[in-house]
Amino acid sequence: MKIGIMDSGVGGLTVLKECLVRLPEHEYIYYADSKHAPYGTKTRDEVYELTANAVDFLVGLGCEIVVLACNTATSAAAVGLRLKYTIPIVGMEPAIKPALEFAQNRRVLVTATELTLSQPKFTELIEKLDVNSRVDFLPLTELVEFAEQGMFDVRVVTAYLEEKLAHLDLDLYGSVVLGCTHFPLFKGCFEAVLPFGTAVVDGSVGTTKRVKEFAKSPSKTPSLSFFLSGEPILEGKFFERVKRIIAQNDI
Repeated sequence: MKIGIMDSGVGGLTVLKECLVRLPEHEYIYYADSKHAPYGTKTRDEVYELTANAVDFLVGLGCEIVVLACNTATSAAAVGLRLKYTIPIVGMEPAIKPALEFAQNRRVLVTATELTLSQPKFTELIEKLDVNSRVDFLPLTELVEFAEQGMFDVRVVTAYLEEKLAHLDLDLYGSVVLGCTHFPLFKGCFEAVLPFGTAVVDGSVGTTKRVKEFAKSPSKTPSLSFFLSGEPILEGKFFERVKRIIAQNDI
């Protein structure tokens, strides 16, 4: 099958990598809307329009499944797009349920963009799962900008995380949720600043499992192509960055 994966930029590559490992027998088209990144600082209406444009583009290329590999886009646009299209629209969901299980009786810290944390979809998920009020939230929108700018200096990212986490007693937390697809690109930095044994959890595996439920027909010629806000990516700095991210686990 032809599967489209869109994100505001390079973050959705973390989902693409999971798909390539677990479902390598399909055609993939990755749409990075980096010309309009970050989504997390925009209004809900702006994010919906940008996401709808990306999905329209992917459907126009013949995609039979589209993955919104962006928590912000999912929060703002998934419901509306599922009403518009008959093909599966697979979204992201912060991995709060597994994080609560990993944490056992300790607290859970959810990191995401400000827009994701403010959306009704996210609030409803918390009300459903966090019955013992163990979940705290921390916006880390700047990490999206780091990823989009190619800022993968471990010292810079680690210093940023230490500053943002300084007001928290990290020993209280059994797990941390990476609630933005850009954040797993910095998983190593999270692990470096968190107490040993803290589980760092993201939703890419769960999303890939959902894609697998719909992707029933393998392609005769599996392939992978990239687009930058509608323009094909065949070479250049952005293409090199994409290849580097796909080739590594985290920075």
